[in-house]
Amino acid sequence: MSETYDFLFKFLVIGSAGAGKSCLLHQFIENKFKQDSNHTIGVEFGSRVVNVGGKTVKLQIWDTAGQERFRSVTRSYYRGAAGALLVYDITSRETYNTLTNWLADARTLASPNIVIILCGNKKDLDADREVTFLEASRFAQENELMFLETSALTGENVEEAFLKCARTILSKIDSGELDPERMGSGIQYGDASLRQLRQPRGTPPPNKQQCNC
Repeated sequence: MSETYDFLFKFLVIGSAGAGKSCLLHQFIENKFKQDSNHTIGVEFGSRVVNVGGKTVKLQIWDTAGQERFRSVTRSYYRGAAGALLVYDITSRETYNTLTNWLADARTLASPNIVIILCGNKKDLDADREVTFLEASRFAQENELMFLETSALTGENVEEAFLKCARTILSKIDSGELDPERMGSGIQYGDASLRQLRQPRGTPPPNKQQCNC
């Protein structure tokens, strides 16, 4: 049976190698932790239909390789993305220090209006933390990003990260700030919406047979 949905949003998962991007995606799609996760080569893909604010939204998620040697390949996937999870590992300052570059790429190559949520992953490894919650939340505030700490292992805040991003995109569509019709918006109308759009508003009832009496 084919899926029906109101909207389709293109999402990216970006950040340095080893931050846990593929594990976050796997946890969101499969609802379980990916035990044998190797570095992504190029780009991986997943999708899931979710209910957001009474609307059915299909998230089409592109998980990009974090290694520098794949940068030219992955950058081509940025085009036309509506939302992104920008991921770092709370136990690795190195992954945190590269966030500015990833952010610049997303806003330049995808769209200046791309909705981004910063995810401090591996929250379950709090004892090995190298980046404080406060420092990351300041970075998020300065760069107008939403922020959550997540754990792909326990599943904490994983669903919420994707849904928060989707909710923000929906509210921007409602307010007129985002136009799904605009080329490269990363948003498409689904079957359910199209059906409503195709129905002419205020269609008059069929004419009753005129009586000639």
